Amino acid sequence: MKGTAFITGATSGFGRACAELFAQDGWNLVLAARRTDRLADVKERLEGDIAIHTITLDVRDRQAVKAAVADLPAQFSNVNILVNNAGLALGLAPAHKVDLDDWETMVDTNIKGMMYCTHAVLPGMVERNRGHIFNIGSVAGDWPYPNGNVYCATKAFVKQFSLTLRTDLVGTRVRVTNIEPGLAETEFSLVRFKGDRDTAGNVYDNTQPLTAKDIADIIFWAAGLPPHVNINRIEVMPVCQALGPMVIDRKQ
Repeated sequence: MKGTAFITGATSGFGRACAELFAQDGWNLVLAARRTDRLADVKERLEGDIAIHTITLDVRDRQAVKAAVADLPAQFSNVNILVNNAGLALGLAPAHKVDLDDWETMVDTNIKGMMYCTHAVLPGMVERNRGHIFNIGSVAGDWPYPNGNVYCATKAFVKQFSLTLRTDLVGTRVRVTNIEPGLAETEFSLVRFKGDRDTAGNVYDNTQPLTAKDIADIIFWAAGLPPHVNINRIEVMPVCQALGPMVIDRKQ
């Protein structure tokens, strides 16, 4: 076995694609997500020559995250890779019209959930002087867009948190990488628009977006680099996407 990879948000999108790829390479997996039925499905599909431990977990619950890591079976307790994938966007309204609950959910998941998981796993990595943390950021953390407001802000936090983690970890062999995808077709837009499939589908009309496997391939590649190499951040867009012009209001 190669080691243990702990993946949050493991039942869909980037998380599930990472689980599939690391399983194929012989890694034991700790898969965490909120939906127990989906966890069981992923485990059934992937378990074979590898061992899989599943945890029904909401990363917003600080004590539950702490307990989940503390109670890992011995076979899984030495986590080599943490993929902080759990996260979401909710709504696409201007700041003065947004649902404040949506803002809080994004902060609690994208920021606090990532912090809780990192804080729980990181001491063991430092003690063993080995490990790699992947945080799933977004191009939105660098390039804000209209009505992105708090979602963009949470991903800017992911970027800065990842960089400052590296400064704290100088002198160890623990690596940190921020993955910043652009347009990618997963359940992201379906969640953002709260199950409205037509609106979610319109996001990808006439495009060839990134896939979950594209991002998993990048994570797997970075994880396999020699241990003295740290990729700080990877910003990746499909070729159909690029940076646009600044927003300018010409009516005034």
